[in-house]
Amino acid sequence: MQKFYLENMNLKVTISQHGAELIDILNKENGAHYLWNGDPEYWKRTAPVLFPIVGSLQNKKLVVDGKEYELNQHGFARDTDFDMKKQKNGKEITFVLESNAATEDLYPYRFRLEIIYTLDRYTVKTTWRVTNLDDKEMHFHIGGHPAFMCPPRGKERKTDEFISFDTVGDLKYSLLDANGLVASRDNVLKTDDKCVAVTEEMFDNDAMIFENQDIHSVALCDSKKIPFVTVAFDAPLVGIWSPAKKNAPFICIEPWYGRADAADFHGDIAEREYDNALPVGETFEASYTITVAN
Repeated sequence: MQKFYLENMNLKVTISQHGAELIDILNKENGAHYLWNGDPEYWKRTAPVLFPIVGSLQNKKLVVDGKEYELNQHGFARDTDFDMKKQKNGKEITFVLESNAATEDLYPYRFRLEIIYTLDRYTVKTTWRVTNLDDKEMHFHIGGHPAFMCPPRGKERKTDEFISFDTVGDLKYSLLDANGLVASRDNVLKTDDKCVAVTEEMFDNDAMIFENQDIHSVALCDSKKIPFVTVAFDAPLVGIWSPAKKNAPFICIEPWYGRADAADFHGDIAEREYDNALPVGETFEASYTITVAN
C-alpha cells in the first residue's frame, strides 16, 4: 500500500493509494491525530470514498435499464487502487480511477473519478470530479465517510463531547433497518444551542441520516463546546455514525450526494432518491472540507 503526503507548517496529511483514502491528519503543533486509526476491532477504515453508490441497495442489486448488477454497500471505489496523477507543491494531490472491465461488471458505465486533496493551513479539502466517458447518460451517488478520533488526544471521554450543527432548532433524521435500508424518517434529534451531547446509546440504531435539513457544517466539540474538528459541505445529506459497539473512540461525519435505498424501493438506478444524472461528456464536481483545531 503506497502512501502519499501533504504537509505545511501546521498539518501533515497521509493518503493511501488504495481507495485514495485519507488515513491520517496530524496536527504538528499539538501532536494530535484527528482521523481514526483504522483499528479493525471497531472499524478497519478511516475515510473511504463512497462511489458509485452510497449506502446499501435493495437485495444488493443495482438495476440499470432492467438488468441487475450485484454491488456491495458503498460501492467499489474504497476497495480499488487509484493512480496518483499529479502533485502540486506538496499542498495538493490528485488521484484517478477510470472504469475498466472489472468495474463495468459491477456498474455498466464508463467514467473517470478524480479525487483531489488540497491542504491550506488547518484545512484539508476533498474534491470529487466524476466525468461521464460513456455514450449514454450516467447515474451515480458519491460521498465521504471520514472518521474522527473523539476525543483526539484522549484527555476526555467520548461521552464528555458534543456534536454541533450550523442550524437552529431540532433536526429530523432517518434510520436504517437491519438490511441497511431507510426504514423510518420521522425521528427527531433535540438540540440545545445547536449542540447535542454524545451518549453511548446515540448510535445503537446505526447512522443518523439528515436529509434536506439545510445543514452545511457539523463539528465535534469538547466538553466546553469548543470545536476540535469541523466538516463543511454543500451536500444535501449528511450521515453521522459510530459503531454500536460501546466505547468506539471515533465518530464519522459523512457528506453525501446519495443515500441507501428505501426499504420499499424496487426501481431502476435513475429512479433512486438523490440520483445524480450526468450527461455524456459532462463532469460533476463537489467538495467538502475538514478543519481541525489550532
